[in-house]
Amino acid sequence: MHGHILIVEDDPLVAMMLEGYLDALGYDIAGCVETVANAISRITAGSIDAAILDVHLANGETSEPVAFVLKAAHIPYIVTTGGINNKVEAAYEHAPILRKPFTMTSLSQALEKISR
Repeated sequence: MHGHILIVEDDPLVAMMLEGYLDALGYDIAGCVETVANAISRITAGSIDAAILDVHLANGETSEPVAFVLKAAHIPYIVTTGGINNKVEAAYEHAPILRKPFTMTSLSQALEKISR
């Protein structure tokens, strides 16, 4: 799968790193958003093949609502987190977890998992 990837990430440095990694791996960026509302709006607009979701967003938001919208639309996603909590919320239970800090290799491996 070399498609359009939506990035849901509130840290600009991590977002830029993801954009660079995805570009180097041959993926197109479908957008980079920082909030649940913007992510859901972008998903409903279409043309997204997969997404990368940061678990914890700004202002106490989590990306769980985004994960449920992606699941309903049958769009695969990867979850990124810097947290050490090993509890996996229901929204993320079937998604590859990419722990921060991650590398281009670990991102590539996670993308391979969702392209099967």
